[in-house]
Amino acid sequence: MRTSLFFRYNAPMAITRRQKEVLDFLQNFVVENGYSPSFEEIASGLGLRSVATVHKHISNLERKGLLDRERNRSRSIDLVPEGARVRTGQQVPLLGRIAAGLPVETTQAAESISLQDVVGNRDVFALEVRGDSMRDEHILSGDYVFVERTRTARPGEIVVALVRGAETTLKRFYPEGNSIRLQPANTEMAPILVPAAQVAIQGRVLGVLRRYR
Repeated sequence: MRTSLFFRYNAPMAITRRQKEVLDFLQNFVVENGYSPSFEEIASGLGLRSVATVHKHISNLERKGLLDRERNRSRSIDLVPEGARVRTGQQVPLLGRIAAGLPVETTQAAESISLQDVVGNRDVFALEVRGDSMRDEHILSGDYVFVERTRTARPGEIVVALVRGAETTLKRFYPEGNSIRLQPANTEMAPILVPAAQVAIQGRVLGVLRRYR
């Protein structure tokens, strides 16, 4: 039986004690007042002297997918619902760079990568790829693609498209007049030409994950 590739990301989000205090304060403030607090109110409520410290904590929580903000709206700090959070789990140390051609020296670096670095705070889902139509983009059968949920795309983006309300496909998206060209990345396959009214964009690809067994 095949094990789910994503079980590691279901672990609880790692946050510091102070970040937990900020989250608890935000939640309690919203419950009591019906709106989110300002940075000054957070600093005062937690006994912090610097608003800059609050900003640092808020930015870190936003990067971890626990908060959402609109930059042009006051009192715009929103808690991301539990079910909508992207689970990053443990970060993976990034120890350097490696060439796929000639050998290069790998170096120890105080860096790490996580799923959050790929998806950010966007509404994202994953799909397992079946078939070889995108092989020249190095997207192979059995790979997993991370897809941002959206109904629009720019020309040339790799999208998940619903065709004629029945068939879902992964292709590059090219509007051409009243038609849409869904272009495979495989010279052995022809593009799919469909009237624009018969194509619904369901998402655009952010990244690819491959598992070696």
